Amino acid sequence: MREVAFIKQNKEKWLGIEQVIAGKLKKNPDDLSSLYINLVNDLSFAQTYYPKSKTTIYLNNLSSLIFQKIYKTKRTEQNRLLYFFKTEVPLLVYQYRRYLFYAFGFFILFTLIGFISAYYDKEFVNIILGEEYVNKTIENIKKGNAVGVYQQGSNWGSTIGITVNNLKVGAILFLYGVFGGVGTLYALLQNCIMLGSFQYFFHEHGALKDSAKGIWLHGVFEIFSMVVETMAGLILGASILFPRTFSRFNSFKLGFKDAFKIFLSTVPFTIMAGMIEGYLTRYALVMPGILNFLMIFGAFAIIGSYYFIYPYYTSKKHLNDAVLSETGLRNFH
Repeated sequence: MREVAFIKQNKEKWLGIEQVIAGKLKKNPDDLSSLYINLVNDLSFAQTYYPKSKTTIYLNNLSSLIFQKIYKTKRTEQNRLLYFFKTEVPLLVYQYRRYLFYAFGFFILFTLIGFISAYYDKEFVNIILGEEYVNKTIENIKKGNAVGVYQQGSNWGSTIGITVNNLKVGAILFLYGVFGGVGTLYALLQNCIMLGSFQYFFHEHGALKDSAKGIWLHGVFEIFSMVVETMAGLILGASILFPRTFSRFNSFKLGFKDAFKIFLSTVPFTIMAGMIEGYLTRYALVMPGILNFLMIFGAFAIIGSYYFIYPYYTSKKHLNDAVLSETGLRNFH
């Protein structure tokens, strides 16, 4: 079948599904399941005969959206908060996974810019971090205490101040997506240049290893969350710039809702980062090396698995559930 004929034959059905996704048409869970399976069949046909077509991309996006709709409509006895983190967020992360890769790509690029800039311009670190901070940290390094800056203030006071600041940074990375994603990338650039120049500064003074023991205790959760918040901002920006067949306003509403949920998922990690920085980072150089290592890589395993591995398995599991439901082996009641 020619692609034009395929589109003409199914156009009304697809537009109807868009109406359901936008909330203009109400469907019960069983009807949603039927729509989804029907759409998957269309997607499979398009992938076979028009693999590089925009129609295939459109159907893939549409099937992801209706898939979400099914599991938002599905009655569940699970705790709502548990369902949010266990199912809803992983499905969203999987649907928008390419934006997570974009965010990491920009993060690496911008951090390298900061590192290289500090390498070629010896005054760059002073400009970015401030002379007072630089001079104080140099004194700490000479004393053999590279994490001295984290030992100021009380535990609880530092935790609250750090957490509030990190939540503010995360909100900026997400909300600045309304400027077509450019605002998000600008905010990320500022933070990454600071991170890159910060790391070079310790490298230049021979304290990179000691600083890493402290910085990355809390930095794994903090930095990874920042990248996911960038992902949310890029999703928001893309919903405005690329509305597909939706009106720009409806696309923005869908994009904002999904991106906001992904942003919210980072809040527990941000709070954890603040607690670690306030209570543990100051003791990084006196704690056993093996404990330091286990904490850093344990944090990376937790947050990395949640955003990279778990979404894949959650998506596959719920796809199987949808197929079983359609064949009558499982229902949504």
